[in-house]
Amino acid sequence: MTRRGIILFALLGVTWGIPYLLIKIAVGQLDPAMLVLVRTALAAVILLPIAAAKGQIMPVLRHWRPLIAFTLAEIIVPQFLLSSAEERLPSSTTGLLIAAVPLVGVGVAFLLGRPERLTPVNWLGLALGLAGVAALVGFTLSGSDLGAVGKVLVVVVGYALAPAIIAKWMPGLPGTGVTALGFTITAIVYAPVVAATHAWPAAWPSTSVDVSMVLLAVVCSAAAFSIMVALVGEVGPVRATTVTYVNPAVALVAGAVVLAEPITGWSVAGFALILAGCYLTAVRGPVRLALRRVSTARRPRPADPAAQVSESQACQDSAILKPSRS
Repeated sequence: MTRRGIILFALLGVTWGIPYLLIKIAVGQLDPAMLVLVRTALAAVILLPIAAAKGQIMPVLRHWRPLIAFTLAEIIVPQFLLSSAEERLPSSTTGLLIAAVPLVGVGVAFLLGRPERLTPVNWLGLALGLAGVAALVGFTLSGSDLGAVGKVLVVVVGYALAPAIIAKWMPGLPGTGVTALGFTITAIVYAPVVAATHAWPAAWPSTSVDVSMVLLAVVCSAAAFSIMVALVGEVGPVRATTVTYVNPAVALVAGAVVLAEPITGWSVAGFALILAGCYLTAVRGPVRLALRRVSTARRPRPADPAAQVSESQACQDSAILKPSRS
């Protein structure tokens, strides 16, 4: 990996790892619905003009049904449930539980009719991942926290479902347009919710909460997406996705340093098991890898350099359709 790639990778690992800490700070004074509204509205204000200038709005709106489904699974439901869950859970625990998304992705693929044939190693990975979740829930949380854990697990399902929606019904659409419209739809949905539930704070929030809200919108949503675009262009979409293994560790350290959240042996063990489980679940057998290489080698390459650029850009856009994971 180049020096620029390493820098981009580190930046994205941080910008997608600190939201759990920032959410924990913000929900100390803000209603979860209010936090979601402010965060998504600010992100939409930043990204929507960029998407419009690139002509990416109408192509995405033509696929409005899967766009709505994606937004529900990736933004509308998860951001509220995460904020609500962190009213009870430590930010580090929330980040560690989110690491189970790749495990749930296997089940989502099966339900959508695109199941992968699992090898014994893959089954071992699933078992280790589930054991890691059990270690986090059973040994680091009290019984009164189980409701909050349930909310996070719903978020995990949403995060696993959203990329599948993109792959099945919205392949090749521009990532900036999808993300900008997703944030815009979410803000429109939550505006009347906040008004109806009187979720406005009684007093202006403290400086720490104000800073957290701005960072969540500007850094962890809008800027993180731009960093992801640059990272995919630098190292390719496959290697770029490995940043998802860094985010929970950043969340764990950030919670401990800033909020003095304890790092227990079970937290570390649970994270290690989930990480190992995700890796082993993604492992493919040598025969399938060989067949994939042969298939790729036989695939004709576009002769036109402009077509090559277009194909590369399409791959980048389709690989970065996920906003910040929190």
